[in-house]
Amino acid sequence: MDDVRTPPGTIAVDVERLLGRSLPDGGFTDRPGGTYRTDATAWAAIVLDAVGQREAYSAAAKRLATDQSSDGRVPISPRHPGAWWPTALAVVAWAGVDSSRLEKDRAVQFLLHVNGTTAQKQVNDPTGHDTTLRGWSWIEGTHSWIEPTSLSLLAFAAAGINEHPRIDEAIRLLLNRQLPQGGWNYGNTTMFGHELHPMPESTGVALAALAGKVPPSDTARSLEYLRGSVDQLRTPIALGWSLLGLAAWNNWPSNGEALVHRCLSAQSRYGEYDTASLCLMLMAAVEGGAGRFRP
Repeated sequence: MDDVRTPPGTIAVDVERLLGRSLPDGGFTDRPGGTYRTDATAWAAIVLDAVGQREAYSAAAKRLATDQSSDGRVPISPRHPGAWWPTALAVVAWAGVDSSRLEKDRAVQFLLHVNGTTAQKQVNDPTGHDTTLRGWSWIEGTHSWIEPTSLSLLAFAAAGINEHPRIDEAIRLLLNRQLPQGGWNYGNTTMFGHELHPMPESTGVALAALAGKVPPSDTARSLEYLRGSVDQLRTPIALGWSLLGLAAWNNWPSNGEALVHRCLSAQSRYGEYDTASLCLMLMAAVEGGAGRFRP
């Protein structure tokens, strides 16, 4: 295990990095000097609300509303309306401002009425999970996967919706896709009879989504896997979701702040993270998610 010392520093420098990516209309670029992206703006709004940057947050939430289609979806771009996975992030972003209530409610209704494709198992089907359960997909017309399903559950929780048949089914889906030895990957359990390996980012987001919805015994092996892995994680997506998942179950590691600092400091060597990755780390740094991804 690495010797990670708790830093005396702050995330203020990285919040300024984020603010440096803002556009005059309130939106955010995907990276320094990059172009506008819907998901980057949603993530930025979530972080700015958490750190108390109310003016910048309100501007980002307002800009995000211009990306919403008439049916409530918030696609990654107008050219790709079927890639509607940022809708869940938009709901989380809008949950913090009353002026976006209409947009939030429309997005919630959209999520409640769409789902990933399902299929009945065929003889000698190589997949081990239940393919009939409905969750959410990355792109319209494709199968349900762990991260978009988890993000949708987090969106409903942020919007104050805790009971609905779609929520119950999504919980069953996540538990069904949990690997027998603990953890989750992108969404398969076994292929051709062989158990697949867990991934920390998929495990973290699934744990965050399930917190407060299932008993600890249902996720004990996955928490054990993540606790044993987190010290070795270096990349922002893997570490960020791992920390948020652990925090949601009150398992924030004693050296969590140091792990965040180590990951953010790596930008001086490898270059600045893309906006979504930077925001994920900032959310992990702010009180283990500042309540947005906790029950």
